[in-house]
Amino acid sequence: MKLILGSGSPRRKELLAQIGVVADAIRPPDIDETPQKAELPRPYCARMAREKAEAVVAALDEIVLCADTTVALGRRILGKPEDVTEAERFLRQLSGRRHRVITSVAVKKGETLWERDVVTTVKMKRLSDSEIAGYLATNDWQGKAGGYAIQGPAGALIPWIQGSFTGVVGLPLSETAALLQAAGYPLWRTP
Repeated sequence: MKLILGSGSPRRKELLAQIGVVADAIRPPDIDETPQKAELPRPYCARMAREKAEAVVAALDEIVLCADTTVALGRRILGKPEDVTEAERFLRQLSGRRHRVITSVAVKKGETLWERDVVTTVKMKRLSDSEIAGYLATNDWQGKAGGYAIQGPAGALIPWIQGSFTGVVGLPLSETAALLQAAGYPLWRTP
């Protein structure tokens, strides 16, 4: 049984390796990730994961795994910043506040789709101008929802989370393992 990872994220590949899963192929889908007018963060994230899974071309017996991570500040979606100016704006908005990180996972086999989303509350400390400048200088914000990655240098800016750490990184492992098993993927192989 082949597993197709529908993501180019090195973090998702590394997270899967933590539970002994290595994708047989990586096929990142090319979809429009623009939020619809007045779309709320959680439904947006679920739609993105579902659309990614549906966009990956796979044989009927192949299992496709896709995910999407969204940072939500209230009703606002903070996507991947386009440049350092937008990354700085995101950090200033998140500074000293709680926000939600939503990761939706979609697993497809044939015509069947299994879905799950995980919401984690994250608190970012109140950031000084020098902390913001220092973090931005690392370039770790690039390609990261909300302009930060908890597993990198931004870990020093986050004193507290409630929920799934791996969900904040980009793939909630417990929920992903359950979805893979539901699709028939032999997660715990014995020699």
